[in-house]
Amino acid sequence: MKDTFLRACRGEKVDYTPVWLMRQAGRYLKEYQEVRAKVDFLTLCKTPELAAKVTLQPVDILGVDAAILFSDILIPVEAMGMHLEFSDKKGPILGEPVRNKSGVDKLIIPDTEDSMPFVLEAIKILSRELSNRVPLIGFSGAPFTLATYIIEGGSSRNFINTKKMMYQNPGLFAALFEKITSTVIDYLSAQIRAGAQAVQLFDSWAGILSPFDYENVIFPYVKSAVKALKKNHDVPVIYFVNDCAGVLDIAKKSGADVIGIDWRVDMGRAVKGLGKRVSVQGNLDPLVLFGPKEHIEERVQDILNKAESARGHIFNLGHGILPETPVENAVAMVEAVHRLSRA
Repeated sequence: MKDTFLRACRGEKVDYTPVWLMRQAGRYLKEYQEVRAKVDFLTLCKTPELAAKVTLQPVDILGVDAAILFSDILIPVEAMGMHLEFSDKKGPILGEPVRNKSGVDKLIIPDTEDSMPFVLEAIKILSRELSNRVPLIGFSGAPFTLATYIIEGGSSRNFINTKKMMYQNPGLFAALFEKITSTVIDYLSAQIRAGAQAVQLFDSWAGILSPFDYENVIFPYVKSAVKALKKNHDVPVIYFVNDCAGVLDIAKKSGADVIGIDWRVDMGRAVKGLGKRVSVQGNLDPLVLFGPKEHIEERVQDILNKAESARGHIFNLGHGILPETPVENAVAMVEAVHRLSRA
């Protein structure tokens, strides 16, 4: 198996910079669209053979150095007892948002093996398919990001209900976070036992918080989750905070092996701020992939140069690849990372 990705996560010597893309299994690929045309999104997530099939597609098409399980961050939220559906126009919709004690009390801490066996079966299929190829990354939403969906009932612009609970009822907020954090730990631990060789925590919405609230209210739960995973499993943990510029100095204390950087932060500054204890992942603006290939190559080289002094570097986009992205440009980016980092 090509272990360059895992070695970079641990800060070990590598011959070239490994690369994978957030949302690399998805709508920008016609091969994915062909599978998706036959089933709805949740059915695709819950059918192990299909989830494994679309997970493998970008490994074959792009030549990336790691596969990431095809699923959705809200799968464990549904298992906690919330009704989940997806709207093409509105995105995820969770029935009966949790905003009071009775709502929090109703939520359960699910047993992953009992309530989400389809996730683990997909990982087992992928472990067999990828055994001589590249590592498999498992993932979960981080506690705060999952909490926003649970409290808001879906996506939000200003997260007013989440922040109201955080400020007006901190005891209830903490009780909710205890349940979510336990769920995340069990969910990722089960993925690792099933065969995931690294895991990523997506904190997609943590950037909407002030540094004070991030550090004092939600960060202790991130640290708790990472600590439990590191104590019980010997796999790299990646922590990605979207819009992380204001909290990078805090995020580096998470205990994670790798900190994922969004595109709004200069990679050189990020590396300098993070120091030598963690590896770094990122951080090309996803929309650069709509530019000419020469421009993509220039931007790849710039990020590689700025990450040169990092303990380890995994190249990635600063957020998920967009559905409209030309596939040939994604391929060109991967090839450029491999070629330029060997030079």
